[in-house]
Amino acid sequence: MNIWTLSVTAAVALLIAFAIGFPLIPVLRKLKFGQTILDIGPAWHKAQKQGTPTMGGFMFIIGIAAAFALGLFMLWRGGYINFGEFAGRLRFFNAVAGILLAISMGFMGFLDDWLKVRRKKNEGLSVTQKLFMQTLIVAAYFTSRVLAGDTGTSVIFPIVGWELPLGYFYYVVMGLGIIYIVNAVNFTDGIDGLCGSVTVVYSAVFMVICGLLAQHELGILAAATAGGCIGFLIWNFNPAKVFMGDTGSMFLGGLVCALGLGAKVEFVMVIAAAVYIWEALTVMIQTTYFKATGGKRLFKMTPIHHSFEMRGWSESKIVFFFCTIGVVFGAAAIALVHFDIS
Repeated sequence: MNIWTLSVTAAVALLIAFAIGFPLIPVLRKLKFGQTILDIGPAWHKAQKQGTPTMGGFMFIIGIAAAFALGLFMLWRGGYINFGEFAGRLRFFNAVAGILLAISMGFMGFLDDWLKVRRKKNEGLSVTQKLFMQTLIVAAYFTSRVLAGDTGTSVIFPIVGWELPLGYFYYVVMGLGIIYIVNAVNFTDGIDGLCGSVTVVYSAVFMVICGLLAQHELGILAAATAGGCIGFLIWNFNPAKVFMGDTGSMFLGGLVCALGLGAKVEFVMVIAAAVYIWEALTVMIQTTYFKATGGKRLFKMTPIHHSFEMRGWSESKIVFFFCTIGVVFGAAAIALVHFDIS
């Protein structure tokens, strides 16, 4: 893959996301689009973070979309996109369908943020409304891929060479997987810089994986995601001047899924997304345990990053630790792909 194109794409996404912060954050403050902190979270969050502008996800959404378009144009000019063959058209479409999946999830997140701001409390869309909208978005995503000719419904297990044909059940399993991961990414957005930093690691991992698989278009999307998140993190590192909100976290959740599913490395995606999956899993375990034991808690607080806060860890230390976990699992994911194609 053209390293120059990847570098330019990432740099453009970074610069746009960072630059948008200068006009956007004052506007969000003026409109009083501040974050309402849940009472069930750490007590100090309410004092430190209440009222911090939210919906900052627009910064990297715009940056990623613009840089992705530029990167695709550079790929086309460089001869990396071949619309004359089916495989080339399919790779291009999967990347475009992927960012549309993310934008759709981001729009749903925006509706959730908007309702929270209007009601002045942390109650936006109901769980039922979110699941219904996410199901429609997932259905549209898979329908568009099938219409484009992507009818593969098998999951490949690298190295061992196992291929599990799922048939129509593939869309059910992967649809539930998308909804789980999108909401898992949302759970990860709980302290300054965490979700954006973990996503930078995940995107960097998929830049390498897409390079190994010659998935040029998805590699561009991964580069744009990494750059856009870095540009946003300049404003979001502790102490955060702006939060991404559900607008941003749902969008990133869509991208996380789009990269893995678009590259047809579903099993590898699960490994690379270990941090997100861990965060959501602790919430599910805590809820189940709480109900089964009549009010007892297994963890100090979930998502699990709050447990580390309760133990006295600083937000910066938690971000570094979670990113380290992401790097370890990301390296394992890259190794699986590398040795599988060697």
